[in-house]
Amino acid sequence: MLPPTKSCAAAAGRSHPAKPSGARGVRGACVLLLNIIFLAGAASKVAAQASLPSCHGAQQPKLVAELLFGRDIGNRVGVSEAAWRSFVAHEITPRFPDGLTVIAATGQWRDPARKRIVREPSRLVMIVLPGNSDDQARLAAIVGAYKHRFQQHSVGVILQSACASF
Repeated sequence: MLPPTKSCAAAAGRSHPAKPSGARGVRGACVLLLNIIFLAGAASKVAAQASLPSCHGAQQPKLVAELLFGRDIGNRVGVSEAAWRSFVAHEITPRFPDGLTVIAATGQWRDPARKRIVREPSRLVMIVLPGNSDDQARLAAIVGAYKHRFQQHSVGVILQSACASF
């Protein structure tokens, strides 16, 4: 067995051992440090598992993205049906070709400058993410393209864990 100061220093990521203040003090500090490291690792593993749902049968844990697109530009509907279909075809579908759902909606938000509720026609796009490392970047590219093309201040993005099967 290694002396406690060496294993404790290695566990703490130090290249030099702690100065001993007595064998019991060093061993106690080392045991405490190792317990903290163990508990921190266990806590992060539990937190990660808690965020994933427990799925049954053919269902698998997935992330679902909900994108909220307002269609007003200024005080008028500025994103026509044809412009919306073109945006979906050229920006969303190429990034998530496996499928998505578009729902017509009415959204509302509080205009801080005028201190009033603004309602506008909207689209909700739901995408079961494939689980690729660039899913977030693809979503960000869609948001950026919509904001730029239609002079929007924001696009809502909600990510949720879910069980999915197709």
